[in-house]
Amino acid sequence: MSKLAFTPLPPYARLVPQAARKWVPSLGIWGAGAGTAVLFLLSVTPLVKREFLVKVPVLGSYYADKTPDSDKPF
Repeated sequence: MSKLAFTPLPPYARLVPQAARKWVPSLGIWGAGAGTAVLFLLSVTPLVKREFLVKVPVLGSYYADKTPDSDKPF
């Protein structure tokens, strides 16, 4: 009769759909929070303002540059 031998699972073998389903809501909330923080911190840079924030439907008018051309130094 053969013996029962226990072999431990490697760390990557524990990634099963049931475990992933448990982590998806938490990772989604952290991702949304990190994205919001990045946009908040980078909202003062002209590139982010011009390329992303102006194109947001509700907030676009707030971030639009309304400075006349005569007042811009460059």
